[in-house]
Amino acid sequence: QVQLQACGGGLVQAGGSLRLSCAASGSISSISVMGWYRQGPGKQREPVATVTRSGNTNYADSVKGRFTISRDNAKSTLDLLMNNLKPEDTAVYYCKATSYDFIEWGQGTQVTVSS
Repeated sequence: QVQLQACGGGLVQAGGSLRLSCAASGSISSISVMGWYRQGPGKQREPVATVTRSGNTNYADSVKGRFTISRDNAKSTLDLLMNNLKPEDTAVYYCKATSYDFIEWGQGTQVTVSS
């Protein structure tokens, strides 16, 4: 099992970019799915993007074409590059590791997009 530490959030104007990064305390090479989720004000937590161990990615429709998820098994990191940010992207973003025998969440990092 690993512990996850997310960072990279901040305040950005609409149209801007941010890169979130999630560092794992141990190897992620055997973890089935790594992903980013977010929870906006007054909303439920929702998936943003996921990447499997084999590199297959999946994105929420609302971020397709703007966000890119990537995992580096050698460095045990998970990144989320967010371009063309919109005010509706404002949320606390969480990284998540899903393996066959555990699920681990990182602490959230706040992303605020001003109009």
